[in-house]
Amino acid sequence: MAGLFFAYDISVMPGLAELDDRTYATAMQRFNAMIDGSALFGLLFTATLGFTAAGAIVAFRGRRRAVAVPLVVAAACYLTVFVITVAVNLPLNADLKALGDPATAQGLHAVIEDFKSVWVPLNVVRTVLCVLSLGALCSALIRYGRATER
Repeated sequence: MAGLFFAYDISVMPGLAELDDRTYATAMQRFNAMIDGSALFGLLFTATLGFTAAGAIVAFRGRRRAVAVPLVVAAACYLTVFVITVAVNLPLNADLKALGDPATAQGLHAVIEDFKSVWVPLNVVRTVLCVLSLGALCSALIRYGRATER
């Protein structure tokens, strides 16, 4: 997820920002249709949280607190990403979809500016949180490896 969000931050969104509003809206509608409507993406997006939380529970039950703590941090960071996505990004995507055909949409410029002003910075937040989650997962793996070497 960190890679996906990062790719949007450094390539997709800056590239789209150089386009006119109609083209921007059309492209985002298509991207959103592919990602938001993908069962595979939905499964991976939710399973990431589930497996991380499950790993933390297993580590706590196995009395491996040194492993469990970074797993809890990873799950908390990713849960925040999940909440931001569901509470803000997906509704913004739905608003863009509700525009219908951008060629005939009324008030397109205002809608696009509102969309960009929230979606883009929150995607950076999601990226940072996913990177922190990934770092915590790496820490858990390192700690697990050290504990099993003994």
